[in-house]
Amino acid sequence: METDVIVIGAGPAGLMLATELGLAGVPTVLLEALPAPSPQSKGGGLQPRTCEALELRGLLAPVLEHALPREPVGGHFAALPVELDCRPLRTRHPYPVTVPQAAVQAVLAEVADRRGVPVRHGHQVTAVARHDDRVEVTVRAGEGEYRAAARYVVACDGAHSTVRRVLDAPFPGQPGTRTSTVADIRLAPGSAPTPARDGHISSLVHTGGGYWTMLSNADGGRHRLVYGTLDHTAGPARDTPVSPAEVAEVLHAVHGPARLGELFETSRFTDATRQLASYRHGRVLFAGDAAHVHPPLGGQGLNLGIQDAMNLGWKLAATVSGRAGAGLLDSYHDERHPVGAGVLAHTRAQRVLAERRPTPDVAALRDIVTELLRLPDTNAHLAGLMSGLGLRYPMPGQPDQPDGPLLGARMPDLELTVGGRPGWVSDLLRNGRPLLLDLRDDPGLTDLPTLPGVAGHAAKTAEALAASVVLIRPDGYLCWTAPAGRLTGADLALLHAAADRWCPRP
Repeated sequence: METDVIVIGAGPAGLMLATELGLAGVPTVLLEALPAPSPQSKGGGLQPRTCEALELRGLLAPVLEHALPREPVGGHFAALPVELDCRPLRTRHPYPVTVPQAAVQAVLAEVADRRGVPVRHGHQVTAVARHDDRVEVTVRAGEGEYRAAARYVVACDGAHSTVRRVLDAPFPGQPGTRTSTVADIRLAPGSAPTPARDGHISSLVHTGGGYWTMLSNADGGRHRLVYGTLDHTAGPARDTPVSPAEVAEVLHAVHGPARLGELFETSRFTDATRQLASYRHGRVLFAGDAAHVHPPLGGQGLNLGIQDAMNLGWKLAATVSGRAGAGLLDSYHDERHPVGAGVLAHTRAQRVLAERRPTPDVAALRDIVTELLRLPDTNAHLAGLMSGLGLRYPMPGQPDQPDGPLLGARMPDLELTVGGRPGWVSDLLRNGRPLLLDLRDDPGLTDLPTLPGVAGHAAKTAEALAASVVLIRPDGYLCWTAPAGRLTGADLALLHAAADRWCPRP
């Protein structure tokens, strides 16, 4: 078998990447070792920026059909009892959305299949050989084995990545020091009722009998139970099977009248913190948990993987088709590695603050950080950090904008009128192409050039923006901006430079 791209792993990152490559028409094969999709809820929430990213491709609406009831409350930092307020960050999606990971994956798998990239379940990659012009993989499927070749391979095969191990890719960091458990359960009839709608995470975390738990709603009348021991040295080993008796004991110790009815899918995880030294190894790239692992504090894992894929997809598609500018594919590591490092850093901090049996020093620190979170500027900073809305990529070759940090930031999803029709900025990015958007509302200005491969639109909007003409990358980030009025020669030179760097040629 030969193709342009082989994606290994059908988790959120691999499936999102498959939808992006399929949208671009890149011949792609998606291999997954599991014989069937896992029904486990796993990661249970979408951050606001991930909602925006899905909206850019028209994927948010089908995902939201699986959303669970939740109070309209903001996110959190270390489960401290202060909401993070994303409303000032100009987003249509200011609150995290509770959606089981299995449902997100099912939607993405259906879209990938419709775009010509079906998931091949039960196909386990066992070996990887890199060459100058291709990558060859050995795949075990059923009782047989075959070889496949591609121009590029992307490993999205999770925290225990086979590809990472086979390539002996440096994965520095800290090993896990404690083990926690997540279980999908059904409570027995007569158990103490739980709220029909989940609230802020600080209201979901409880302790008792030597355990801590977080009990939240799942689909189909089930619940998602995450738990661990207060004494980290007393917890089970990571590979110890999860038994109904263990889960029942935890429920009784912490929730009293709550009794276990049925135990479904379970898994254990640790607080290990590691990140690949490089996200690119020649023609092999890494995304999602294969590239970084961290404690699941703040609901970052699924979201980080999807946003890795949004950054990589269009760059890889342009490279495979020979339309990429110099260094475009390398910018994936340059941009996403610092983002991953930042998540590792703040999840370490949250791990300390979220300690359920804090020392007096940690308790004092929690009190101070809680007060700081009530300050608008601190809250806004952490809201942007945790939601992903505050991310700003460096844009080499473009002048910095210290007084108005718009360049390199995400383009707000403004309400527009284009050609007399109402819509949103996200509507114009559905096809995954770069967008040159003129908001000057002056038909007498005809100074915008036609850029090959770039969609151009003049639009009207009642919303204020710190720029009137913008060039938007396929992933929704601004790579060039200009103020109101006629463009100067310097403006146009910077526009062409940005297009050469970020906009795939037709």
